[in-house]
Amino acid sequence: MFEVNLLATAFVLINAEIGSESEVLKDLKAIPEVKEAHMVYGVYDIIARIETGTMQDLKDTISWKIRRLDKVRSTLTMIVV
Repeated sequence: MFEVNLLATAFVLINAEIGSESEVLKDLKAIPEVKEAHMVYGVYDIIARIETGTMQDLKDTISWKIRRLDKVRSTLTMIVV
């Protein structure tokens, strides 16, 4: 049986400026809505799991807190359904 998720959840793939991955990871972990974040190898540098109470809060967190972090170059958001 699958668990029903009442929270708005997304995974965000992040590209950071070269050499600043650790700094971006530290900044991400300071955002309360970021439940986990990890450095990864491949096309993206970091993956983060975001949880909020509403879809609007999720959008605001990604747009205003994550995408505007210094040294974040680009993001790809996958919203959990």
